[in-house]
Amino acid sequence: MNLVADESVDRQIVEALRSEGYNIWYVEEMSPSISDKDVLSLANKNNAPLITADKDFGELIFRQKLISYGVVLIRLSGLSAELKANIVTVGISKHFNEMKANFTVIEFKRIRIRKIRS
Repeated sequence: MNLVADESVDRQIVEALRSEGYNIWYVEEMSPSISDKDVLSLANKNNAPLITADKDFGELIFRQKLISYGVVLIRLSGLSAELKANIVTVGISKHFNEMKANFTVIEFKRIRIRKIRS
């Protein structure tokens, strides 16, 4: 199961997902500071949902209508890195197949999944 993690994603989240068996391309380790469009392209090229904490990806997907294999937006500010990692890992494990080609928002008490295109 492939994922791409934007550099805005906490390292603890990436490590927790890797420990669960996910193959993750982490922008922070590969090419820090590349553009959001390049990050999205990397995810698409690898048939991998993109995990990010950057709300700008909503603009790229819904307003600019760029193609996406799926985006997972993490909205967990104010929580410890350990709690964030747990929430994201559990959420992705439960909803991984639903996240493909959809825009998912992971919040503290809920997960919202929205179709990118109908």
